[in-house]
Amino acid sequence: MTALAILGMLLGGLTGCGGGDGASVIAPAATERSPAPVRSPSHAAPAAPPTLAPGPGGLTPVFSHGPRTGGKVVALSFDADMTAAEGPRAAAGEHFDNPSLIALLRERKVPATVFMTGRWAEEYPDQARSIGTDPLFEVANHSYSHYAFMAPCYGLPTVARQDMRAEVARATAAFRKAGLRDTVPYFRFPGGCYDGTVLRALAPERMTAVQWDVVGGDAFATDADAVAAQVLAGVRPGSLVVLHCTRSAAPATVEAVRQVVPELRRRGYRLVKVSDLIRATTTA
Repeated sequence: MTALAILGMLLGGLTGCGGGDGASVIAPAATERSPAPVRSPSHAAPAAPPTLAPGPGGLTPVFSHGPRTGGKVVALSFDADMTAAEGPRAAAGEHFDNPSLIALLRERKVPATVFMTGRWAEEYPDQARSIGTDPLFEVANHSYSHYAFMAPCYGLPTVARQDMRAEVARATAAFRKAGLRDTVPYFRFPGGCYDGTVLRALAPERMTAVQWDVVGGDAFATDADAVAAQVLAGVRPGSLVVLHCTRSAAPATVEAVRQVVPELRRRGYRLVKVSDLIRATTTA
């Protein structure tokens, strides 16, 4: 009876292990004298997405690319942009979505990270839900309104400092309403514009700010060949590419991706999500 009780406590301790801070948990290796391995139940929750530790003074950490020596991997990210004021334009027939792009990524089995605004999720809830429940993709926060968090920033309207956290929370609420099952704790600044004040203001959100090291140049571009060439010229091991998922503002993206993906694979690159790059960074 005592031996059985001790064995029960040991097994209970193993199945109860888990990281509350998003770090990967590695189970101890079995020895020859160990009994049959304890298998995790099929309904076990997946590991939490990795994040970076806070920066100096607790500032929101900023991530731009993965390790350069960790193998030939590259992450494609797509901004699903729509500002809070663009509803009338969408109602008049302008397309801020790009279902052909998502279909191409699925067809070619390309994992990707979509940085989505809350307003985009409200305008296209079925597409947002489809992307946000597909394990091929991960959805991250791109604010609610796509207004800049500092000025100047490409002519975008500016969010007041006291409203910055609300912008993040409002986008998250829009994702939940659209039925996205899981989102990753990453934030991309509209226009990529930020400073120390902004990083300090968002620090309580405990998110990792995600930038890039390769600009696709597809915003307002019409030459797919030029976009593809720019991406391919900039990619290095661990690169993070920024592109867009908006037909009206980035009409050449689908054809550019159609060229980029097979060429990257021909060069020996493995396509991954942003979370994979961050995980490689935190475990390097």
